[in-house]
Amino acid sequence: MKTKAAVLFDAGKPFEILELDLDGPGPGEVLIKYTAAGLCHSDLHLIDGDLVPRFPIVGGHEGAGVIEDIGPGVTKVQPGDHVVCSFIPNCGRCRYCATGRSNLCDLGATILDGHLPDGSYRFHANGTDVGAVCMLGTFAERATISEHSVVKIDDWLPLTTAVLVGCGVPTGWASANYAGGVRAGDTTVIYGIGGIGINAVQGAAHAGAKNVVVVDPVGFKRDTALEVGATHAFATAAEAAAKVGELTWGQMADQALITVGTVDEQVVTDAFNVIGKGGTVVVTGLANPEKLTVHVSGGVLTLFEKTIKGTVFGSANPQYDIVKLLRLYDAGKLKLDELVTTKYTLDQVNEGYQDLRDGKNIRGVIVHAE
Repeated sequence: MKTKAAVLFDAGKPFEILELDLDGPGPGEVLIKYTAAGLCHSDLHLIDGDLVPRFPIVGGHEGAGVIEDIGPGVTKVQPGDHVVCSFIPNCGRCRYCATGRSNLCDLGATILDGHLPDGSYRFHANGTDVGAVCMLGTFAERATISEHSVVKIDDWLPLTTAVLVGCGVPTGWASANYAGGVRAGDTTVIYGIGGIGINAVQGAAHAGAKNVVVVDPVGFKRDTALEVGATHAFATAAEAAAKVGELTWGQMADQALITVGTVDEQVVTDAFNVIGKGGTVVVTGLANPEKLTVHVSGGVLTLFEKTIKGTVFGSANPQYDIVKLLRLYDAGKLKLDELVTTKYTLDQVNEGYQDLRDGKNIRGVIVHAE
């Protein structure tokens, strides 16, 4: 069959809208018709060259849609099921899945190669194999993906909203609740209020943090953070640190969550300095893996028993936490509709990413079909 898709051919170039050939599902695979795709900053890392995939590749790793067909052996979902895609596939059998860390599933090791678990591709253009970001390629109207990448959800939930729970929402929410271990009464500082940071705010507030302090240079992002649970908002790290010192009588923060679009040495240093004894820095944002971005005092690390840790997907488990967060949304205890700043068509994908660069969006969503 044919499908329309946004394809990236090299770093530094915009997405190109093409018609691709798409193979149907084989064993363990499903055909999905995407309803919506989220515009996440991680795809910008491919354009900017911070992460290098195998080109050409269909963009998009936040997706929600309806299953149209299934391959042999698939029992997890049926045609007609509504699903949210997990950008981290989870096999349920590897060492990490078996020990409750499915966000580290071994299948995730090749998500930038763009092929399915058997090493083959389902998108093609003029005889050339085209990969799919995170084995998903949600910037396509349809895709054939692994059953390990889908999570069945309640079919009354709006897919154009549920799409956010494929990456940004659980990554941010769980960065606070799981990786950060925020507890009632804590003081938590969050650097960067985009699609992940705004949900770190909601996660910290849900956990009962007394002070949720955010840092972002964009005014409307600070204002939005205050609307969903932040207690204080500042344009600079220095202003935030001064306020944290005042709020805690000099004890400083319990957690600092780094959710900026591109992590650098300065934000890591600011986060390390704003936490107090026994505090934790959680690095959720990405940077070029070849760049060394963590330079802190080993003496302070030891004597103050500080912790610096990384997290992927906030250390959440996709099959459980995607459903859990959508049920919190359904119960009115998690804000999702308010996070969607702008909706785009697939043809507007490059416009959407320019808006993200310009700080205009908390979250942009491509709508393939309502």
